[in-house]
Amino acid sequence: MPAPIKAKAIALAVDDEADILELIEITLERMDIIVHTATTIKAAKKQLACHEYDLCLTDMRLPDGDGLMLIKHIQQHHSNTPVAMITAHGNMEAAIAALKSGAYDFVSKPVDLKVLRNLVNTALKLKHSADNPTERRSRDTLLGDSEQMRKIRNKIAKLARSQAPIYISGASGSGKELVARLIHEKGPRADSPFIPVNCGAIPETLMESEFFGHTKGSFTGANTDKAGLFQAADGGTLFLDEVADLPLHMQVKLLRSIQEKSVRAVGAQTEAPVDVRILSATHKDLSKLVDEGEFRQDLFYRINVIELKVPSLCQRRDDIPQLAEYFLTNIATQARLDKPKLSKQALAALCNYSFPGNVRELENTLERAFTLCEDDIIEEEDLQLPAMIKNDSTDVSSVTDTEQPLDSYLGEQEKEAIQQALQQSKYNKTAAAKLLGISFRQLRYRLKKLGID
Repeated sequence: MPAPIKAKAIALAVDDEADILELIEITLERMDIIVHTATTIKAAKKQLACHEYDLCLTDMRLPDGDGLMLIKHIQQHHSNTPVAMITAHGNMEAAIAALKSGAYDFVSKPVDLKVLRNLVNTALKLKHSADNPTERRSRDTLLGDSEQMRKIRNKIAKLARSQAPIYISGASGSGKELVARLIHEKGPRADSPFIPVNCGAIPETLMESEFFGHTKGSFTGANTDKAGLFQAADGGTLFLDEVADLPLHMQVKLLRSIQEKSVRAVGAQTEAPVDVRILSATHKDLSKLVDEGEFRQDLFYRINVIELKVPSLCQRRDDIPQLAEYFLTNIATQARLDKPKLSKQALAALCNYSFPGNVRELENTLERAFTLCEDDIIEEEDLQLPAMIKNDSTDVSSVTDTEQPLDSYLGEQEKEAIQQALQQSKYNKTAAAKLLGISFRQLRYRLKKLGID
C-alpha cells in the first residue's frame, strides 16, 4: 500500500491574472494545500529558491516570458517538483510543447475545477513517489538484459512520472501492451484502472457507445445507461491498442475527448469530465497513414507527444535464452509437469531464428515443443522452426508468419479421439496414451489444454 500523502502540501501558482490566481488559491486551500503565488518568471524563480514545492502551476504567457522557460528552469534545478501548464482554451500546440518540455500535465482556461483537482492530486502522488523512491526496475516483468531492454526499462521509469500521451511503436508480438502496463504500474495512477482496448476489434457501429457510453433509450437496444471505456478508465490509464484501425469519424471524437478531458455519452446533453491518461500503440506506420490521409494528422500529433519504440526480438537475440527459460517454467507450472531442458542445438536454433512473430511467436514455439518433446529434452526438431528464415541474411519482411499456435490444431477431432481412447482404456491414461501413439506426458498436457477431466 502506498504511504498517505502528507496533509500540508505547498503549491506555487504563477499567473499574472488575479482572478486565475484567486481561483487556484481557493480550490487548493480547500484541498488542504498551502498556496504561494507569483506573477512573473523572475518572482517564481525567487520563490523556488526559497521553498521546496510539491507542485507548480504556471500560465503560458507571463509578463517577462512564457511558461516554457519556467518549466525548463524547474526541470533543470528542481526536477522533483511536478509542474503543469495553464493554457488558453484550444491551444493544443502550447499544451504539447509544455509536455515535451517536461510538464507532467496541462489544464485549459477557463479552468474546470474538477479537472484542476484531478491534476493536483496526480501531482502530489508524483512528488510523494519522488520523495520516497521505490524499486523502479522492471526486470522481473520486462525480461532481458540486452542494452535495448535496459534503455527501455529506464525510459519507462521516466515516462511513468509524466502524464503526457505516449505512442508505443513496434512489430506485432514485441510486447507493446506489456510496456504500456508497466508505464501505468510505475506511475501515480497505479492504484486506478488500466483499461486496454483493441481498436480493431470493436464493430464500427458500436464504437461511440463503447468508448463514451450511452444513456437509456438513446438507440434501439439501449435499455439502461452504460458507461464507456473512458469512464471505466477514469483516474487511470486507457491503452488504445491498434489505434491505426480507428475509422476517421471516431478519430475526430477521440481527439476532442483527449483535448477537452471530457466525454459525452451517446444520447447525453452535456459532457462530463474524465481524468484519463492515454497510451496508444500500433504495429503500423502511423506517419505513413497520415501522409495517405488514413489517419488524422492532428490526432497523430496529439497522441505522439512522446514515442517509445519497442525492439523486435531479432534485434535483441541475447535475451532469447532468458525468455525461453521463463516461458518453459510458466508452461510447465501450468501443465503441472516437469520443466524440460533445451538441448544445445535447440537453443542455438532459437538464437539464430529471425522470429517474425517476435516474443509471442517464441512463446508459441516453446509451447508446441513442450508437447512434442520426449524425456524432458527439447531437441531442434521439436521446435518445428521454418527452415527458410533461420538466418540473418533472409529478408523476413517478405515472409509470412508461418508459426501455428498449438490451439490451431487441437480441434474437435483430436478431442473426440482422446475421449474415445480414454473410454476404450477405461480411463487408464497410460493405456490411452499408447492407443493414441503419444507419450503419457503429451496426453496429460493435451488433456489440460482441451479441458478434459
